[in-house]
Parts: sequence; C-alpha cells; structure tokens
Amino acid sequence: MAPRMLCLLLALRMLPLSLAAAMEIQVPDEPVVALFGRDATLCCSFSLEANFSLDNLTVIWELTDTKHLVHKFSGGRDELADQDGGYANRTTLFYDQLAQGNVSLLLRSVEISDEGSFTCFVQVQKHRKAAVTLQVAAPYSKPSMNLEPNKDLKPGDLADVTCHASHGYPKASVLWQDSQGSNITEHVTTSQVANEDGLFDVHSVLHVLVEPSSTYSCLVQNPVLQQETQASVTITGQHLAFPAAALWVTVGLSLCVVVLLVILAYVCQKKIRQSCEEEEENTGTEEQDEEGEEPKTALQPLKSMESRDDNEQEID
Repeated sequence: MAPRMLCLLLALRMLPLSLAAAMEIQVPDEPVVALFGRDATLCCSFSLEANFSLDNLTVIWELTDTKHLVHKFSGGRDELADQDGGYANRTTLFYDQLAQGNVSLLLRSVEISDEGSFTCFVQVQKHRKAAVTLQVAAPYSKPSMNLEPNKDLKPGDLADVTCHASHGYPKASVLWQDSQGSNITEHVTTSQVANEDGLFDVHSVLHVLVEPSSTYSCLVQNPVLQQETQASVTITGQHLAFPAAALWVTVGLSLCVVVLLVILAYVCQKKIRQSCEEEEENTGTEEQDEEGEEPKTALQPLKSMESRDDNEQEID
C-alpha cells in the first residue's frame, strides 16, 4: 500500500474524535524507513473540530532538534520564506486531503542528512504537535571477493581473502563462514568508510592458512532493511611439488636405504644360522663325552680285584 494511502487511512481513523473537546494528533509509533534517493512520506493527521475551515489551519513541519523550518502552510497557502535551504523544492503537503485532517509531509529525494526527528505542528483554534522519526537506509551491493596472492598457493601458505561491498546505509554487519558454515569472523579485519553521499563502503579481510579445496563466504547484512547479500571464494591449494632433480635424489636415497636393509638382514640371518650350528655341535660333543665315561667307571673295580688275586698268589 502506498504511503499516501496509509496516511489517509490514519487521518480517517481520527474522524470519530472530532466530537471530542480537545483536538488530537496522531503519528506513527515506529520510525519511517526511507530508501536513499527515493521519496518518503511522514504521516501526520488530526481530528477535525467543529466549524473547521482551511483558512484557519496552520501546519508547520520542523526539525525537532534544531527547530529549522522544513515546511509551513497557513491561511490556505504555503509560506516558505523561512524554509531551511536543504529542503527547498523538496517538500509538499497533500493539499486535497487537508480537509480530511491529513497533514502528512512528502519529502522528495531523501538524503542521509534527512535522518532524524521531525515535529508535526497543527493549529486550528487550538494547537497540538507530535514527532515523527525518519530512518534512512540503502541496500548494499553484492560483495566482490579477491584473493592475495592469487596464484601458486600451496597448503600451509598464508593468504588474505578480501570482501568488498559498497553504497549501503547504515553500517553493515559482516559475517564470515568456512566450508562447514562455522563463524570465523574473529580472524577478520573490517573497515567501513562513508563516501561523499554518506553511504558506506565495506572492506573486510580474512587471514587464512591455505588448505586444499577450502571455501570461504562473506555475508554483508543491512540491519534496517533486513537485507543479506553474500559471495564465496574457493581456494584449491595445489599440493607440494618437488623439482625433478630433488625427486631423483630422493628416489636414489630410498633405493640405497632398501639395499642396506636387505644386506643387513642377510648378514644377521647368516650370523644367527652360524650360532645355531655351533650350538648344535657343542651339544653333540657333550653327549658323547657322557657316554664314554660310564664303561671306564665300571672297569675300575675289576682291575682292583685282579691285582689283589695276584698279590695273594705271591704270598702263598
């Protein structure tokens, strides 16, 4: 629904109050959000009094803080001699709806400097006033992503991923995510600088250690418009490559190590075999010695007995 129609409906809601003793004035409770460069309507309406005449109506719009005049209507016509220069040719009322109590202000080509509070002052026989807050907003452009350095990256290298978005308002909220969707914003440096129009350019840098096939996403959020725009970049990260000479040296050294291990295994196996053979020979020799001693021990008593018999014969 157009802002002008919303303001008219607001004015019609005030009609039942026309029988009340005191004039009432109504404005939106929430801030009016206006896009930068577009037109905005600041709604304001009042309850009509008995014997109401436009000739008796005075409407004044002014800045709440500085009291600078934004627009004035009195005696059936505009009085803009004291109007603030920043609003010249940019303001108008809905003159065909004044009789219904609609005194809303149309502000053309909204600028960042327009953001703030405006006071709506209405006087017929009595006067009332109320303040309307204007919030200016501008959507951010889709982020652009850059990688430095952008070539010859290998796993473990340090790289900077840059995210840039422009012409937004107010300041953005920047969120970084990795391939798993985890928040990695703590590794980020972000700056936001306003241009000549007051719009912000966002420059955010993520510092990373390169990993193969890693994706990083930058999300730029406008808190007023609930807008979110994002972009991503994937770092392939080539695996480490050896020069040809280094590769051949590595292969040669590997072969030498293998040959040495084979020789060492052969020598060890030969030594073990010789030790086993020597142990077997020693075992056999001990067994033969044990078998030869038994007959020799058995013959010794017989020999003693023969000697005794011979002695006995000689004595006889």
